[in-house]
Amino acid sequence: MSAAPRTLLSVPDGVFLTVGMVIGVGIFKAPSIVAGNTAGSAEFLGAWLLGGLISLCGALVYAELSARHPETGGEYAFLHHAFGRGAAFLFAWSRMTVIQTGAIAAVAFVFGEYASEIYRLGAHSTALYAGASVAALTLLNYAGTIESKTLQKVMETGLIAGLLGLAAAGLAAGGAPRTAAQGAGGGDFLFAMMFVLFTFGGWNEAAYLAGEVREPRRNMLRILVAGIVAVTLLYLLVNIGYLAALGQGGIAASKAVGADVMRLAAGETGAVALSLIVCVSALTTINAAVFTGARTNFAMGRDYPMFAGLGRWRERGSTPANALLLQGAVTLVLIFAAAATTRDGFDAMVAYTAPVFWTFFLLTGIALFVFRAKARGQPVFRVPLYPFVPLVFCAMCCFMLWKAVDYVFNPQYGPKFGNLVLAGLVVMVVGIPLYWLARRR
Repeated sequence: MSAAPRTLLSVPDGVFLTVGMVIGVGIFKAPSIVAGNTAGSAEFLGAWLLGGLISLCGALVYAELSARHPETGGEYAFLHHAFGRGAAFLFAWSRMTVIQTGAIAAVAFVFGEYASEIYRLGAHSTALYAGASVAALTLLNYAGTIESKTLQKVMETGLIAGLLGLAAAGLAAGGAPRTAAQGAGGGDFLFAMMFVLFTFGGWNEAAYLAGEVREPRRNMLRILVAGIVAVTLLYLLVNIGYLAALGQGGIAASKAVGADVMRLAAGETGAVALSLIVCVSALTTINAAVFTGARTNFAMGRDYPMFAGLGRWRERGSTPANALLLQGAVTLVLIFAAAATTRDGFDAMVAYTAPVFWTFFLLTGIALFVFRAKARGQPVFRVPLYPFVPLVFCAMCCFMLWKAVDYVFNPQYGPKFGNLVLAGLVVMVVGIPLYWLARRR
């Protein structure tokens, strides 16, 4: 076991991991909702551009935080330095049991759904595919950082090529008859932005790479900004392709907009190809989330003897081996629990994780104000237009927290979502007595 992680990641490695975390399954689900709640194609595309700009504000905040504290552990380190050990421990506990593991499980369910369209494994096909993907990618990351980042590059190259192909297919099918424009004509723009920002989620995972990036105080800014810009351009291209093929009304009316575009361009063969693209997208996101998620568990393990096993770094392969295995085990428990108790594992995991995630995201934004107020050091990078940029980021976090709670407690979705939110919050609160126990030991 080595004492600390090695700096094996370059700027391109970090950008690949960041883009892979962001481009998940949202771009194949969210555009229909956004189109139905925006007035005209300009507003539709403007919503995606606005999402990129808001995410860029957050990336700039994280770039300064990473310049101040370039450590493996990301938000765990930021919250520790800003609010103390208790807040950092509660975050690490929540990330290990709710936030990251729930997010991995959610994307794994989408992978399972689309993989089942290609070849079914029986009545429990979705859950079996989901569990297998998590187990396989956890073992790959256990094998070594080089292996996992290499696979990430291969899968993400295929994903980017697939998305560009989807955009090109939409533009090529632009002359085909379009679906009537029902559903497009205003609606709730803020509701649309909730799904846009959800689709942009994941860029913050780059902060967990700081301890393994070469010259992190300078390079984290490049990784975060380049990642957000690349994702924004890809999203705009794909949505322009959607508009060209279906029109805004067709997008709003579609249940699976990507599949409809590919079916229009290349028939059922195109729809199968889209399923493969979604599978690659989901696997790319899972791999990046498995990679970054275990780094928080590792950081917590270094600080608390009660969790010392998680803080051991495996020299062969340069990985947080025990942290990876625990994260994989918790994720598998969530997958099979959700499959046994709900009909839609993806929605269940979103309800379970969202309020807890946005609470800590907001606290991380506030941490920058704490550091500035304490006037601790002069980092290599400082957020421009302070305090406007971090205020925009914090306002986005407040908005998403409000909408997440409003969405899951809305009576039209039934009581099960409220119960799942409560379950996530209860698991988070369990971390409070656990912290006092860990502190005593």
